[in-house]
Amino acid sequence: MTTETEIAQDHNTAPDITRHDVEAVNKSENRSLYKKRVKIHPKRVWGTFRKLKWWIMAITLGIYYITPWIRWDRGIGNPDQAVLIDFPHRRFYFFFIEIWPQEVYYFAGLLIMAAVGLFLVTSVFGRAWCGYACPQTVWTDLFIWVERFVEGDRAARIRLDKAPMSVWKAAKRVIKHTIWLLISVATGGAWIFYFADAPTLAQDFILLDAQPVAYITVAVLTFTTYSLGGLMREQVCTYMCPWPRIQGAMMDEHSLTVTYKHDRGEPRAPYKKGETFENRGDCVDCKACVVACPAGIDIRDGQQLECITCALCIDACDDVMSRIGRPRGLIDYDSVAAMNARVEGKPAKLKPIRFRTVAYFCLWAAIGLFMLFVFVGRTELDINVLRDRNPIYTKLADGSIQNAYTFKILNKARIERSVFLEITEPQGARMKVVGAADTEPAMTALFDLNPDTLQSFRLLVQMPSDMIDDEATDITFQLRDMSNGETATYDSVFRAPER
Repeated sequence: MTTETEIAQDHNTAPDITRHDVEAVNKSENRSLYKKRVKIHPKRVWGTFRKLKWWIMAITLGIYYITPWIRWDRGIGNPDQAVLIDFPHRRFYFFFIEIWPQEVYYFAGLLIMAAVGLFLVTSVFGRAWCGYACPQTVWTDLFIWVERFVEGDRAARIRLDKAPMSVWKAAKRVIKHTIWLLISVATGGAWIFYFADAPTLAQDFILLDAQPVAYITVAVLTFTTYSLGGLMREQVCTYMCPWPRIQGAMMDEHSLTVTYKHDRGEPRAPYKKGETFENRGDCVDCKACVVACPAGIDIRDGQQLECITCALCIDACDDVMSRIGRPRGLIDYDSVAAMNARVEGKPAKLKPIRFRTVAYFCLWAAIGLFMLFVFVGRTELDINVLRDRNPIYTKLADGSIQNAYTFKILNKARIERSVFLEITEPQGARMKVVGAADTEPAMTALFDLNPDTLQSFRLLVQMPSDMIDDEATDITFQLRDMSNGETATYDSVFRAPER
């Protein structure tokens, strides 16, 4: 068995000053508009949640840094980068998927799904996104790992901060900040590779032949990554990010979040080997949870704005509970409703499935299924028709009315295609293509389309005055591929004088 003195020596190697202690001192001394940062030295912990965070960090950073280098064969003359945002050619490539600017609604749908999914996760698990997968959390974890690797764990870093400047201290600081800068540069470098062929851009970047925007982007992302992940850390989550203030609307008394179980832990008291736990709580006041927290808070004070539910305090507390022979889970994922039920002597039940979570899930699934339906039904042929507004119409010598349209045909296929256009409604309308060999209006028009292009044509549509009953007549254009029968339609309006 481990004595209370040994636990104290393990965790209390420096004065136990939390963020709230310093804030209390600041309030008593002055009320400055500037809040000086309290440097936090989180202690290394081991456990289930720490392993989970390592896995998530490795996977997310691996995806971010490696993805631009994955190749995908799209044929001769086409980019072979699996994921590419090609601004010059107005394309987004994602493996076998090619998105055109006209299909930006897919991105809107994905963003809506991400937002609803975030609401769902928050309503069930609290700020799980903040604690595990948020880029700020992931890069901060990485920077803390570098700091710990170079300068040592909590106690060693505190001693180093207090020590006078020396060659050894300066060397450690230089090494740490150099590694931070290298990670930051790699972060900015990985980002620009999503917008151009990665091997080519990397070579041009090193040889100083890349476009200025590439160097500016890397410089900006290097600065933000270094400052946010290395210098500001928890301040970003507390003072800059709006999500801690929004999450309250997403959570209720049944939401699971990292919680200190007051009903079990109180009253807290130090522990010595051989003592009984009768008439007291399981908390031995070792502050292992406090020194493990990257935000510098005491989870035993209840839910707090600074808590990102990273769950490292759970691992720290479980380790202490195991060492003194008490059940794990004094700090655990719990809900306010379950804790209140235990206090009242009632069965504590967790309710992750309830009306709020079901509603979020149904909305998220409905959006996803709709997007899948639209994506599966997408064609390689699309049209867009814009009616000229000046003049609105033209009255011809024979009494018929003419409207002018700009007709855009999108051929997503990588082959040449021949298509013909017809007006399906109303019957009797005629059209001619400006600049075509045929000068007389006809019921159809033939187009030869280049592969993988958007082509624009001017179209004149004529109607006899006796078939026009109103100043606005619905008109439907239909485009048909002559080889495979694929069609695309567009509904517009034909304007005429008032009747």
